[in-house]
Amino acid sequence: MPVRPSHTEPVPLTTLVARADGRLIPDSGGTETAVTGATLRAHQVRPGDLYAALPGAHAHGADFAAEAIAAGAAAILTDQDGADRETVRDCDLPVVLHDDPRAVLGDMAAWIYGEPSLQLSVLGITGTSGKTTSVYLVESGLRAAGLRTGLIGTVETRVAGERLTSAFTTPEAPDLQALFGVMLEHGVTHVPMEVSSHALSLGRVRGTRFTVGAFTNLSQDHLDFHRDMEEYFDAKAILFDGRATTEIVVVDSAWGQALVRPHTITVGVDPATGAAWTAELRATSSTGAQSVVLYGPAGQRISTTLNLPGEFNVTNALLAAAVLDSVGVAQEHIATGLAEAQVPGRMERVDEGQDFTAVVDYAHKPAAVALSLDALRAQTPGRVITVLGCGGDRDVTKRPMMGESAVRRSDVLIVTDDNPRSEDAAAIRSAMLTGARMVGPSQGGEVVEIGDRREAIGHAVAIASPGDVVFVAGKGHESGQEVGGVVHPFSDREELAAALRRRIEGHE
Repeated sequence: MPVRPSHTEPVPLTTLVARADGRLIPDSGGTETAVTGATLRAHQVRPGDLYAALPGAHAHGADFAAEAIAAGAAAILTDQDGADRETVRDCDLPVVLHDDPRAVLGDMAAWIYGEPSLQLSVLGITGTSGKTTSVYLVESGLRAAGLRTGLIGTVETRVAGERLTSAFTTPEAPDLQALFGVMLEHGVTHVPMEVSSHALSLGRVRGTRFTVGAFTNLSQDHLDFHRDMEEYFDAKAILFDGRATTEIVVVDSAWGQALVRPHTITVGVDPATGAAWTAELRATSSTGAQSVVLYGPAGQRISTTLNLPGEFNVTNALLAAAVLDSVGVAQEHIATGLAEAQVPGRMERVDEGQDFTAVVDYAHKPAAVALSLDALRAQTPGRVITVLGCGGDRDVTKRPMMGESAVRRSDVLIVTDDNPRSEDAAAIRSAMLTGARMVGPSQGGEVVEIGDRREAIGHAVAIASPGDVVFVAGKGHESGQEVGGVVHPFSDREELAAALRRRIEGHE
């Protein structure tokens, strides 16, 4: 169950209705009703809740109103379709009618929980790649400054150091507002969070006031949800509609440049952009650690070491530095935080004492795969051996692109499964192989197909030689493999570590 504050002051339903520009259906009562919580899931209703019965792709929340009523819901928020359904029409609860209940749910939840984001520094980061890494870098800098932090993202949610599992990159609106309330109760002051395009499109961050809104980049992803790249960009741009006090944008691409306004703080490693925040790479070690100097618009000069390879991570660090500086974190704490940051499943090294490099990463988009492989290639004296798959029930157009992008940068590409979900895994691999085999032998590496992901990882480890790198991409921090609607326990990090141990033990 999502966490809730230990205490919420009851809010009159009539106040919520008036502020949301909704209306109580005649004769549904509600003039004396008070609300103490909110949810859009009937099975998570608690006594005193506003139950949001929203239209969905496959069902309407109104169809589950009886369950919500039995659990103690105080009122129902819905649209006309929901209000006309028997379960709502004949119920004894007050019914709040709104033409677009999803659009107002975030605001209503914020009012119910006392508008907690107004009492926090919420630092929102959006973009295709780099959100997770940037959020962890920011949080590390905040902790280095002695601040009490929360964190909301793909890998986990943390409240003052206590870890919660994340179901979504950005929680649903009522859960998010309740979570902010819990953070306040635990003395949290700053909350770096990932903000997904789904969350922005579906109103999950309505009711949230951002101290900072930041943008990393945009590349092809989620085109199973958005019609095209322009719609995908428009969703990301919602974070920059005035809901953030400070806006910080990476301008190394045209997408970022399109977000710039007179007050925008710009970030870029490309000198041609003339960005306010820039970086200079001083040295790269054999482990991929990078010594960098970051420069800000007010004469800031931050020397630090990043334990993350690749120019894209220099950009992530630069963005994090700009965010931290904007909320008053001192330069020495920024430097310490960036140097100490650890990001689960993002260019994460797995070391069991082997004589080659082994890395797990969440890269599951063509551009992200290319950037990660380019970074590893630059520091690898031997071969690059890549294990990669594509998820089922997601954007099908990127599968050949993934195969092509990976094979061009690998000496050996092992095409395998990665959460086939309801689709035929062999068909997904076939689409990837089509893209990989379009690249001639002179421009790409050897291609191997091994559907079983555990076996594929084992094969990559078995063929590696001293100086090589084994790169297992796509799942990163994830702990399951979804096949046919069933999630089986599976961790790339654990499987890679086990394969490395087997190899070492076999050699002894």
